[in-house]
Amino acid sequence: MSTITETALTPSRLAWLTPNLLGVVLLLLLGYGVVPWIGSDYLMDAVLTPFLALALAAVGLNVLTGYAGQVSLGSAAFLAVGAYAAYNLNLRLPGLPLLADIVLAGGIAAAVGIVFGLPSLRLRGFYLAVSTLAAQFFVQWALTKFGWFSNDNASGVIDAPVLRIGSLTFSSATGRYVFSLTIVTIATALTARLLASQTGRNFIAVRDHEVAAKVIGVPLLRTKLLAFGFSSFLIGVAGVLWAFAYLRTVEPAGFNLDRSFQILFIIIIGGLASLRGAFIGAAFIVVFPLLLSRLGAAVLGSVFDSGVLEMSQRIVIGALIIAFLIAEPRGLVALIDRAVAAVRRLRSSQS
Repeated sequence: MSTITETALTPSRLAWLTPNLLGVVLLLLLGYGVVPWIGSDYLMDAVLTPFLALALAAVGLNVLTGYAGQVSLGSAAFLAVGAYAAYNLNLRLPGLPLLADIVLAGGIAAAVGIVFGLPSLRLRGFYLAVSTLAAQFFVQWALTKFGWFSNDNASGVIDAPVLRIGSLTFSSATGRYVFSLTIVTIATALTARLLASQTGRNFIAVRDHEVAAKVIGVPLLRTKLLAFGFSSFLIGVAGVLWAFAYLRTVEPAGFNLDRSFQILFIIIIGGLASLRGAFIGAAFIVVFPLLLSRLGAAVLGSVFDSGVLEMSQRIVIGALIIAFLIAEPRGLVALIDRAVAAVRRLRSSQS
């Protein structure tokens, strides 16, 4: 009898171990247990660390645009707010732990995001997207105009401090990668938890039909501002990783409109309303220029210089965005899901 009972209870005990969760665990084991030991400094510095920072920024924008349906073109502004806020907290409050600097910098970015999200209460679609450009231009102007933000550096350049938590120092390429991976993992887990809650369902209700959401009791004001605030928080934390773990020296011009469009392209190519899509799109945006550079150099030789590379990259990514918007609005994540489903059908038919 006890054996039957234990057998009956086993599936329910393992019900939490879904294929998606198992995939995440395997990726984390690979990221922590394999990559740091076999990866080169170039892989850590030039590929994985920027990938993680951009992926977290894309997760933040996907919360706002993919789940809550609020369009924003000012993501780079919140990257800059997070980076410069963490720099000033570290500089002016030296006794504050680094993790506290990161959380507070994200909170400052969230506050700025809420302020610039106020037009969403009146504006929608194209008009809201244009209004968010105010954040982009205002933040970049403020960081350049007021020297206090950069410790009175004439060009607005800031140098990142050493990443240190207690007695642990993350100064090597591998250390910065592990630090970034840990922050991104925690932030993504919190995001997934939020999206699975009633707040996440409110986001989707506002995105799908704002009037119907209001009728069924969804608080539009609080939901929209929460979406802007939480999205800006994640992007602000990503800005800290971009400045402290990746570039280590940044200037206001590095957070221009092109950076905002890059993050927007990531969620379009990867897939809207999908956390996986943010990571897949970020991987594509980071790896694609490297592959295109190698391929162009192999085919065209010295003719394929940096200018040709940049133009080719813009053309290909622009074409891909148009193709995805027309043929598959759900992006690469939908194509991968279709491929997996096709393989499963093939295996089942063979068996």
